[in-house]
Amino acid sequence: MRHSSVVRPAPVRHGRLPARRARGPLARLVASSVAVVLLAVGGVAAYAVQDTVRSLKPAIHLVSASGRSVTPPAVGAESGEINILLAGTDTRTGQGGEFSTSQELAGSSGVGNNDVTMVLHLSADHRHATVISIPRDLMVPIPSCPTSGGGSTSAQDSAQFNTTLSTGGLSCVVVTAEALTGLSIPYAAEISFDGVVAMSNAVGGVPVCLATPLTDPYVGLDLPAGRQTLVGSQALAFVRSRHGVGDGSDLGRISNQQLFLSSLLRAATSAGVLTNPLTLYTLAKAATSNLTLSDTLDSPTIVSIGLALKSVSLSDFVFLQYPSMTDPNDPNRVVPEPIGVDALKQALTTDTPIVLTGTTGAGTESATPTPTATSTATPGATATPSAGTTASSGGSTPSPTSSAVSLPSNVTGQTAAQQTCTKGN
Repeated sequence: MRHSSVVRPAPVRHGRLPARRARGPLARLVASSVAVVLLAVGGVAAYAVQDTVRSLKPAIHLVSASGRSVTPPAVGAESGEINILLAGTDTRTGQGGEFSTSQELAGSSGVGNNDVTMVLHLSADHRHATVISIPRDLMVPIPSCPTSGGGSTSAQDSAQFNTTLSTGGLSCVVVTAEALTGLSIPYAAEISFDGVVAMSNAVGGVPVCLATPLTDPYVGLDLPAGRQTLVGSQALAFVRSRHGVGDGSDLGRISNQQLFLSSLLRAATSAGVLTNPLTLYTLAKAATSNLTLSDTLDSPTIVSIGLALKSVSLSDFVFLQYPSMTDPNDPNRVVPEPIGVDALKQALTTDTPIVLTGTTGAGTESATPTPTATSTATPGATATPSAGTTASSGGSTPSPTSSAVSLPSNVTGQTAAQQTCTKGN
């Protein structure tokens, strides 16, 4: 998620990219406002919940591709799939500190680009969840995006995905992501740099494993190999690092971010956090103070979504990179990989659990060896794994009685329960 206006692009070498029940799993998306639900579920006083809701910034109005205002479906804790988009902006405006002078971020101000974009899909039975990271360098058609003033932007045959936020706002990011995933996405939020810092501080630091030393002067990072606990600006530098991770590509950074988010989720849903009202309150304030939500995500909806998500286990929460391959016209960009995209869309639109068969990604490796998959499912096909089936490297294991779509081995990712280690560049 680099800025080509400052850093001269180098050829991208794209690499492959007992669990407890989670409470309030939108924390998996770094700083989702469903942290408010952690307060409610944790038994914190009602005034604390209201205080976190009041800390939310003014909402963003979502407009659909048809130009109409987005009307979210009724969400309850009992049934119905849920789709939410989270856009991490790269703007320096209002960030302060080292991030206002970072070499990698120089020149990024105002609205900024969607430096990180993730789509969360929760199945209708509320047993499985998938987070799709869409590469910032993905070259895709950008549709004509409706604007809040009633106008529209010009459609583009091919443009870099991370320009959608600056082109047409959060609605444009959503409309483009809907075309890529086949999902209808009624909920969205923006988060900036400060949110990562605040969330890591709120949980007392995020533990990570480094297979090799990680050094990246662009973000001021110099970490030795081994296990580290990251807080504040160091945590942010870790998730922003591209030059120091894996093959130095944006795809390597995506796998490193998935490692961080999985660890953040495990920390946020640990007994020490869930049983500490003060920590829950701090976590919720950290999230809501650094988020800008769509106007479809009012406080009752946030609570309702949180209740719907609370039963998803870490092992049933899958992080994956949107299927992509090197752009034949530009080695520094990627384009959708058709077979993987078709399999992913099949799983999402039919609300079917996903099995990962590939590696964890260019920037990470499994902390412990993972058994070879025993499922006979073919890529993109629906299969019913037998009890005890595990997926190689990805570590995604659907319930034995559930049918599942097995993604091709070139689709990378991990489950939130899987322990992985960062590979330094």
